Amino acid sequence: MGLLIFLVKRILASIPLLLGISFVSFLIIFAVPGDYVDVWLNQTVARTGQSRVELEPMAAALRAQYGFDQPFLIQYWTWIKGVITEFNFGPSFSQSRPVSEVIGLRFPRTIGLALITLICGQLIGAVLGVYAAVNQYKIGDTLATIFAFTGIVIPKFVVALVILYLLAFVWHSPYIGAIQSPQFMLQDYWDWPRLLDFLKHVWPILFISIWAGQGYILRMMRGNLLDVMKMQYIETARAKGLSKRRILIMHAIPNALHPIIMNQGARFDYMVKGELEIAIVLGIPTVGPLILSSVYNKDMYVVSAIFMLVAVLLIVGNLVADLLLALLDPRVRHATMESAS
Repeated sequence: MGLLIFLVKRILASIPLLLGISFVSFLIIFAVPGDYVDVWLNQTVARTGQSRVELEPMAAALRAQYGFDQPFLIQYWTWIKGVITEFNFGPSFSQSRPVSEVIGLRFPRTIGLALITLICGQLIGAVLGVYAAVNQYKIGDTLATIFAFTGIVIPKFVVALVILYLLAFVWHSPYIGAIQSPQFMLQDYWDWPRLLDFLKHVWPILFISIWAGQGYILRMMRGNLLDVMKMQYIETARAKGLSKRRILIMHAIPNALHPIIMNQGARFDYMVKGELEIAIVLGIPTVGPLILSSVYNKDMYVVSAIFMLVAVLLIVGNLVADLLLALLDPRVRHATMESAS
């Protein structure tokens, strides 16, 4: 019951946070000079050769239609009211269809790839961190440290550019700039050939994100485990005659995992942003290239909707991390129930 009350309180506390994030993101986009109609004017002038004076009456009508002639607060209120009451993020001006349809396919892809890289990166980093701590100052620890630091230091977009060059000019790969081959695009079920084809397209995102994500966890797990192994209760367990393997698995690793689990909400946000960065470089149709094109076209509702959904993911990630920590550690669970009551 205490955990349920804690969960309800966290959800209620997240509502004003989401409203604040939506307001700030909308304000930042609004503060950029120009709007979608200005982009439309420039494109129409370049395409038809008409002058801006001839197109100005149509531009004024478009501004009135889209509400761009209204003050900022009215525009924001109109948009957020539709989001709250109807879950309607408004229209995409550049694509002439609802925002929910524009991001409907791309956002689940981004979430799915981010979840895969998060889980794999954390598992690999934790396992290598345990190995490095157990073999402190040995060759295995040194190699794991080098592997971790290269993942942390080398920017993801640089690795993506190198892989893009190899795919395009060295390997002449046909799996560039798409998430599936044409023969699988209309297939409404997943089978082994489609899964293999999917992995052939997205493996650079998975590889780069997992490599970048494991480094921080590896270093954190190594440091936490080395600190835990010096604790008094570990010495007591040794004095009782417990084996080193049992002490490590039953006592040391669970306690060393606490800071890592607490960090999972932030790590999920890191994986989402990493996926966006890599997808932009490789041109894979997820949310990353959509943000770039929407900012270029001043498609403000699309950008605001994506920012808000990413904020929801960050809040949910932190909430899940808190619940996992409470389930893992009875002390945290007890403190959570006391704070809820």
